[in-house]
Amino acid sequence: SPNIIKLARAALHFWEEPCISGTKGSGTVFFCGCNLRCVYCQNSEISGGGAGIPMSDEDVMRTFDRLIEKGAHNLNLVTPTHYAGSVARILEKYHSPVPIVYNCGGYESVETLRQLEGLVDIYLPDFKYSDAALAKKLSAAPDYPQIASAAILEMYQQVGGAVIEDEQMTRGVLLRHLVLPGFVDNSLGVLDWIAAHFRSGDILVSLMS
Repeated sequence: SPNIIKLARAALHFWEEPCISGTKGSGTVFFCGCNLRCVYCQNSEISGGGAGIPMSDEDVMRTFDRLIEKGAHNLNLVTPTHYAGSVARILEKYHSPVPIVYNCGGYESVETLRQLEGLVDIYLPDFKYSDAALAKKLSAAPDYPQIASAAILEMYQQVGGAVIEDEQMTRGVLLRHLVLPGFVDNSLGVLDWIAAHFRSGDILVSLMS
């Protein structure tokens, strides 16, 4: 059924960026499966889509409640893209008292993101590649650079500039980039793209080694 979501795990997570995890943890909800197949994936048992428990909308909302009761600073939806329609439906019913974080690989269609407009407070996308050949080789997604750049501009259009209150991010875009060994030019291309499209302070950037 298209209404059934598969979740792999839900827990407080203390190892996201400090402005996301804060002191009490980020309420991470891992969705099974992923729309990318990156050879270096660190969550491959989840992203492969085999693991996980089928859940109704009510089950997912109860999962959200439990994380908030434990003190989560936000609800952090990890790889939710292939469930975006269901996620939008749930968030319309669930009026979260904490920010909703959409944590994704950056490979999102603008149409998908428009379903989420007004429902997501913080977008936490990767921008993995400026180099299409590298995107094809490592993630089987040669169109990644143009898909991700359109997606990130749409995210910014929806949520605007980054807002930090008491060292916690409450709104905006935090863009992640993993520097792949031996592919520094790819990383420089990503940083050049960011510099060309945003002013300093518009979005936050997390560079990872």
